[in-house]
Amino acid sequence: MTASLLEVKDLVVEYPGKGFRAEPFRALKGVSLDILPGETVGLVGESGSGKTTLGRAALGLAPVTAGTITYDGRDISHLTRRQRRSLTSEIQVVFQDPYSSLNPSMTIEEILIEPLTAAGVAKATARTRVRDLLDQVGLPSDARSRLPREFSGGQRQRVAIARALALEPRLIVCDEPVSALDLSTQARVLDLFVEIQERTGVAYLFVTHDLAVVRHVSHRVAVMYRGEIVEYGDGDRVTSQPEHPYTQRLFMAAPVPDPDKQEERRAARRAFLASEAGASTLGAA
Repeated sequence: MTASLLEVKDLVVEYPGKGFRAEPFRALKGVSLDILPGETVGLVGESGSGKTTLGRAALGLAPVTAGTITYDGRDISHLTRRQRRSLTSEIQVVFQDPYSSLNPSMTIEEILIEPLTAAGVAKATARTRVRDLLDQVGLPSDARSRLPREFSGGQRQRVAIARALALEPRLIVCDEPVSALDLSTQARVLDLFVEIQERTGVAYLFVTHDLAVVRHVSHRVAVMYRGEIVEYGDGDRVTSQPEHPYTQRLFMAAPVPDPDKQEERRAARRAFLASEAGASTLGAA
């Protein structure tokens, strides 16, 4: 058996309640999952489900109240800032919004060189690495001298991916990386994620609200609802034959390109929600 690269076990994350003597808000309630080297685990759920909190906890950006996060056999649940910086070359992130995640006053070369020089790479070597990175994400070499505002949303996200790849990490947390893009651009960026993984062996924790997106890229899928994982398993099975009612609702809400099939799915979702409402009424009675 291959050892897990990242293992989350019984993770609890709480935030202080709002107001005097308010109870703390429990964002994660004993969540467990693991990611193997070179694997993509999709983490899907609606807004407020806790999926982004889990990604932030893996990055050291959310407080761990209980449970553990283990990276490559090392407990990283409560690292100091200095200790966390030592993991920068191992764990990287691609954020949701390509428009705000890049410094608008820096050229693309400056953006990509920054993490390299911070890691002690010589500037001449870093410039060569930038050319390689742009080639990896399908951008021309002359992109180096341009500013982020000169690129489309999909191209900016390619720059963000290149920045995440700069230090050759083993794990990238992808936090809704295509939700701000149109559908055709989404497909191209998702293909790029898959291609990079096949070439480099990087692992992804892929956070999204869209079941169709995780179907495209994930080996395994975890479905989150109100701070808990309600379904977890093979990506093809979870995204095509979901077992949990919440996952079934997500499946029925996902759009399909065929108008007739889309209408059938909408009708099925309405019937499903009506049956759930009826069951809730009977239970209350």
